[in-house]
Parts: sequence; C-alpha cells; structure tokens
Amino acid sequence: MERPWLKYYESGIPSSLAYPDQPVNAFLDQSAGGFPDSAAILFYGRRISFRELADLIDRFAQGLVRLGVRPGDRLAVMLPNIPECVISFYAALKVGAILVMTNPLYVERELTLQLEDSGADALVALDLFYPMIDRVHSHRSIKHLILTRVNEFLPPALKLLYPIKAKFKGEWPSIGSKPWIHWFRDLLKEKGSPDFFTPAVSDAVALLQYTGGTTGVPKGVMLTHRNLVANTRQAASWIGVTSNDRVLAVLPFFHAYGLIACLSVSVASGATMILLPRFSTHEVLKAIDRYRPTIFPGVQAMYVAINNFPGTRKFDLSSIRACISGAGPLHAEVQERFEALTGGKLVEGYGLTEASPVTHANPIHGKRKQGSIGLPFPDTDAKVVDLENGVQDLPVGAVGELVVRGPQVMEGYWQKPEETRAVLREGWLRTGDMARMDEDGYFFIVDRKKDMIKSRGENVYPREVEEILYRHPKVKEAVVAGLPDPFAGETIKAYIVLKEGEQATSEEIIEFCKKQLARFKIPRIVEFRSQLPKTVVGKVLRRLLQEEETAKSGGTR
Repeated sequence: MERPWLKYYESGIPSSLAYPDQPVNAFLDQSAGGFPDSAAILFYGRRISFRELADLIDRFAQGLVRLGVRPGDRLAVMLPNIPECVISFYAALKVGAILVMTNPLYVERELTLQLEDSGADALVALDLFYPMIDRVHSHRSIKHLILTRVNEFLPPALKLLYPIKAKFKGEWPSIGSKPWIHWFRDLLKEKGSPDFFTPAVSDAVALLQYTGGTTGVPKGVMLTHRNLVANTRQAASWIGVTSNDRVLAVLPFFHAYGLIACLSVSVASGATMILLPRFSTHEVLKAIDRYRPTIFPGVQAMYVAINNFPGTRKFDLSSIRACISGAGPLHAEVQERFEALTGGKLVEGYGLTEASPVTHANPIHGKRKQGSIGLPFPDTDAKVVDLENGVQDLPVGAVGELVVRGPQVMEGYWQKPEETRAVLREGWLRTGDMARMDEDGYFFIVDRKKDMIKSRGENVYPREVEEILYRHPKVKEAVVAGLPDPFAGETIKAYIVLKEGEQATSEEIIEFCKKQLARFKIPRIVEFRSQLPKTVVGKVLRRLLQEEETAKSGGTR
C-alpha cells in the first residue's frame, strides 16, 4: 500500500526496524550487561543501578518459582509506580508467567472480576490494599498474596518516617500470619541459578492488559512478547531515547501507555526512570527541578495542571526536551503554553491498548500539524475505511473508521473469540475511532464513533467544539457531550473547569462560541465544575457525564 507519511519521517528514523526475536524481559538483561553501574531507577532519592535491579529481579523470580509459579500462570500486580512494580514485572516474565497489571484504585467488585476473568491465583500488592483483598479472597481464592510496603525501597530517613505517618493516619492495616500471605522482602532473600528460569518465546502471551472499561465490561487484551518488543523499539526510535536520557515515569505502569513509554522504553535504552507513584503537580514540578528528566510522556491533563499551577515558573523545567501526549486529544493552547514554559517539544500521539498501545505520533522536531495524531510508526500501516462495513478504503480527506496493522497489534481478547473476530480482520485492527487522512499521510481523529453528536440533522464532533472552548482565556478544561433532545435530536452541553480565580457565565461562553462555530455546533447548555471525571491516567470520562444526565432525567440514553 502507499505510505505517503514516510517522506515526513525525521532524519534518522527508518521506515522499518529490526525486532529481536526475544522475550521483552531480555531488554533488562541487556541493559544490565551494557550499563551495569548506571542508574536504572531514582525513587525519592534512592538510586538503584541496572546491576542491582537485575539482581533483585533474579531473586524475586526465584522466590516466585519457590511458590510454585510456572510458565503460563497468571500473576496479578496491583502496585503504583514503585520499584517493586518494576521488579515484579520483569521477574514474572523471567519465569514465563503472564502479567495481569491491575489498577490499585479498583474496588472489590472490579478486582474480583479481573482475577476471575484472567484466572490469576497469585497477586502482588501493597499492604494498604490488604483489607479489600482479604474480602475478595473470601469468595475468590487466591493461592498466594505477596505484600509489600511503599517504604521498602525508600532512602533510610524516609523509610523510618513512613511507618510513623501511616500509623498516625490510621492507614496501616493489621495483617496476621496466614499461609497464603507472603512478604515481598522475604522472597528476595535467596538467589538461585538463572538456569532454573524458563524464558518465554517471543510469540507467547506476556501480558493480559485489561481495557479501561469506559465502553463496557473490560476485556483482557493478549499482548505477546513480540508485540511489546516491537512497540518498545518503535517508541524508543521515534523519541530518540538513549542511555543518557532520564524518563519521568508518572504515567501508571498498570496502563499500557505507561508500561511502554516509561518502563519498557527506559529499560531497553539504558535510560534512568524517575519513579513517581501518582501525579501531584507540585511533586512533579519538584522532581523535574531536582532530577532533570529529559523525557516526559503524559496526558493532556498533566500538562494543563503544570501550565496553570501557581508558581510554576519558580521551578527549572528546562531539562525537558521531548514529550508525547496520549490517551486523548492535545489542544493547541495547552501545547503552546507548555512548550513556552519548558523549551521542550510536546507532540500529540495516538494508540489503544489493543496495539500495545502506540501506533501514531507527530514528529518530535519535524513537521507537525495542529489537531493531528501524526504519522504511523515504522512498520505500521493505517487507513480510513467506511463506517458501515469497514471494508471500503476511503479517499484522502474522507471521514471513516481508522484501522491499523503492525507488529504491535494484539493477539486477541482473552477467552473472547467472537469479540476478537469483530475487531481483527486479516491483520487489520478496527479502532472504533473516526478519522481522516490528509494528502501528506497525517491522520486526524475526528472522534469516537459513539461520541459523535447528531444535532439538528448535522454531525458534530466534540473535539472541534472543545478546541474552541480551550481558546477562551478563562477556561482550564472543557468537554462536551450530546444530550437527548426531542426536537434537535441531541443538544450540545459543555462542562467547563475555569482557571483558578476566574469567573464566567454561561452566556459569556456561548457568545464566545458563536463567533467561531456554526450555529448547530454551539453548546446550548454550560455547566461549570470544579473538576471533570477522569480515569486514573487522566482521560476524561464523557460517558459518566452522560450517565449523570440520564439519572437526572430519570430516563435512559
């Protein structure tokens, strides 16, 4: 097929890459051999070299083997971005197990569903989650629970302070001695022979990555070692990550975006990860000022928070050279302000869990286009097809469904053959996103098929309206949704978060839109909020806003 995008690749980025036939955990062993004394992890001042990290992984892998974890077993990991999460990830793969990365914010019902669907019977988690896990265990047996404390790898002073603070806040749960409970630190005590481990073959499933559930019941996406190796190489090549870089790893590793863009890319490149367990604007600014990261993968909400944080200019952000924003659109005003603050480059990218996850990005230093997700990665094909059947290729400029194929595309959904057949056709993955491609091969996401608003017989794409709202000088964040209307079909409602200290009226916002949008695209209702509902990654949950409206009206959408 024609690939017009190749002529806009930056110098040094090939149209095709070599992908080693190896398990993804081999990247760690290679970096430990090539950069043994370099820092692999910086965690609140604690430095862990690649040599030390490799040793910890070997020890924990041996501990898993002693517990009876075998190739093909599913091991769930319910941890924030702390060293134990990194160790667990690579150790599980080293013994041939399949990872199930689990959101630490899950409630009992969500955790139970994921453990049951994946068949995981071993779980690594923080001790703070024990009370809920114990309740889950009462009706879904977990053979092994491996607990750790968030202070385990902190520097000595902070390690001593944490228990005092936790007890003062009443956060430290009482955990008795039970045969199914083990402590992470105990599994690190003995080191066995590396020959005891069973390395996975590259086409074996490495990860069951559950979709976010924003469109229904989450499904386990089967990502192979080959998928993860490919997307790691693609992302590292596109950003130009080397062993001299430092990556700010605040995107959660239990999300495919953070797992590849922060964890795997860093390890494969011999770069240093600056681990932060959660996003706090002040903590992130302090980390940038102190540890001087060069790469900062994130989502728009993170960059918005930094742009609008009081006193941002007191921090030195000049180390940042490249950022890719994913998990939703990047609006021009946010991009421009962040680049002015840091002097670095912030570009929009695109992906989905089913593609490991990244498929597109704008060039870091080359030609980029506002509102575009950029160009397909090396070895990645993309096209726009008709919405009805998904068979007919559409011409340049036409809006249809985006489909992609490449070495990063999933094996399928775990134990869901019908759902797999619905989205995978002859190697092409149906994304569910409406898009268009221009004559240069740049792709533009118009919106999710399900999010398109039908207003007065016209199609309205939320992203276009939101772009205008973000240009209002008082608006910090904005999202629009279509609400049922017996006359117009759907009425457009805007949900607005204002910048700190600002005040505005609905009339003022609507009047602003009238000057820049066709009449049928103008929001008719405006609601001001202190915050918008988001996933833990920072993606706005439009669905929840619509469900709130349905509940208010007492009807169904």
